[in-house]
Amino acid sequence: MTQSGWLNVLARLLLKRWNYRMYLGLDLGTSGVKALLIDDAQAVIAQGHAALTVQRPRPNWSEQDPQSWIAATQAAIHELRQSAPRAFADLKAIGVSGQMHGATLLDENDRPLRPAILWNDGRAEAECRALENRADFRGIAGNIVMAGFTAPKLEWVRQHEPEVFAKTRKVLLPKDYIGFWLTGRHMSEMSDAAGTLWLDVARREWSDSLLAATGLSSAHMPDLVEGSEQAGVLRAELATEWGVGTVCVAGGAGDNAATACGLGLTSPGDAFLSIGTSGVLFTTTDQFAANTEKAVHSFCHAVPDTWHQMGVILSAADSLNWLSQITGQSAKQLTDLVEDSPTAPSPVTFLPYLSGERTPHNAPNATASFLGLKRQHGLVELTQAVLEGVAFALNDCRQAIEARGPSLSSAWVVGGGSQSVAWLNIIAAATGLTLKVPESGAQGAALGAARLAMASTGCQDVFAKPVAASVIQANGPLKELYKDRKSYFEALAPVALGSNGYS
Repeated sequence: MTQSGWLNVLARLLLKRWNYRMYLGLDLGTSGVKALLIDDAQAVIAQGHAALTVQRPRPNWSEQDPQSWIAATQAAIHELRQSAPRAFADLKAIGVSGQMHGATLLDENDRPLRPAILWNDGRAEAECRALENRADFRGIAGNIVMAGFTAPKLEWVRQHEPEVFAKTRKVLLPKDYIGFWLTGRHMSEMSDAAGTLWLDVARREWSDSLLAATGLSSAHMPDLVEGSEQAGVLRAELATEWGVGTVCVAGGAGDNAATACGLGLTSPGDAFLSIGTSGVLFTTTDQFAANTEKAVHSFCHAVPDTWHQMGVILSAADSLNWLSQITGQSAKQLTDLVEDSPTAPSPVTFLPYLSGERTPHNAPNATASFLGLKRQHGLVELTQAVLEGVAFALNDCRQAIEARGPSLSSAWVVGGGSQSVAWLNIIAAATGLTLKVPESGAQGAALGAARLAMASTGCQDVFAKPVAASVIQANGPLKELYKDRKSYFEALAPVALGSNGYS
């Protein structure tokens, strides 16, 4: 190569270096904070993680110290910076995703007044009934008032901690408290705000009537942006500490909407199935459509002019984990007992309501059970029954969504349960959905947050779908055999549900 040719190559490399940009996705979970650094091509450059703990001072309570979120975020970013210091110096934008529904109460000096009340805290069940009678939460917010949402938590504080309620000047969601630490601004976005029950989900703005029902006003709320828009700029103190320049902070997203962004599911009809502790069937829609009769969650998506619906079951992988704990076998050991392609249903039926149930029953006190047990049955039949019970409950979610939303034919799968081929084959046969398993790599909420950070800087076409490592079609014979078992499952459900719901 000539000297001029080498100079041209060097010039291009230098230009690429000068234009090099990095994007940070932060995901605040219940058990930890994950930090993910990606480049312009969405290649993973570095990762960091820090653990969190949950405090349970009383039965049915679940709390965390908001300052522990900041400490964990700092630790995760520190780990990431240590592994890729030069790349981190090119940081251009940050997106934050997080656990939804948590109530973080700040005083006039922006200090937390009490520990945050988390999404899985159930203390406010009585307040739910009171709020249902005060305002049209189902019509405006698009959801049943459940103890997991933010509004009943504030009503509980008003009734039981009036001195704290009187001092409350701002109510932030967990990820937005991190956003406040990053930017110094009280900001939120549509997908997470929809989970408070104070948002007019169709209009994508705070509802004065719903806020008034809990003794609040829009002055108590953060400003709103779309998740893919800029919410603020990194504080100068942090920029100096981290050795970065001007860094945009995006609106971000609630955890499920962020996961959808990480999978590229931003068009109507796109869907994913999460088989984690709980189970979620998520689908994107182009309009607001509520279905509170079947306890479907109807929220805003993290991108403009887009919404989503979710069916949620409370014990998905947790059902398998429960069986693991009482048998002394690991979850993998249990699923390995079941054929990858079962040829017949288990003779035993399992109702997976270990923690109550949400979609489609809204029964917080529902109970689980095995039915059809005989002396000759053992761990193989019990394990397959657990896998099938969760699959039938997810089929209930599919039916509930399709009653008012789009018809679903396929879904991407994520979560720890997606590692079991047997379970995926059972779910495909029970739901009729074609399941697509992504290639290994980052597809979760942290990637979705990083992609929203990219979008907030004007980057285009950032929400690409992953490559499918495998595609699982419904097994025809098993699908036919499951028809009668699904009918039996649906007939048994009212016995376990009793009259525990308030739908």
